[in-house]
Amino acid sequence: MRKWALLAGAIFTEVAATLSLRASVDHSAWLAVVITGYVVSFVMLTLVLRAGMPVGVAYGIWGALGTAVTAVLAAALFGDPFTWPIVAGIGLIIAGVLLVEFGSHRAEAAES
Repeated sequence: MRKWALLAGAIFTEVAATLSLRASVDHSAWLAVVITGYVVSFVMLTLVLRAGMPVGVAYGIWGALGTAVTAVLAAALFGDPFTWPIVAGIGLIIAGVLLVEFGSHRAEAAES
């Protein structure tokens, strides 16, 4: 359970950093949030890996959910486009991550 909480924190801080990067275009003070967010995100991602989550699973979920949440929030906050092809792409990313996750569990079961 701890590794999932750490992964959620890593995703949250990465999304905050990425959205702050967009906000820094207009106000450079947001760069402090960008730097802090990415550093904290990578530290938390490292802790997830140390807790035993496979790197393909951790990075895949981190990247997929980070991309999806960032796209949705950027559309809401900054008026960025959010079209059906973007939704389909996010769906494909999530499907790919799920396949990696299921493959990881199947490999663990075969080793036991």
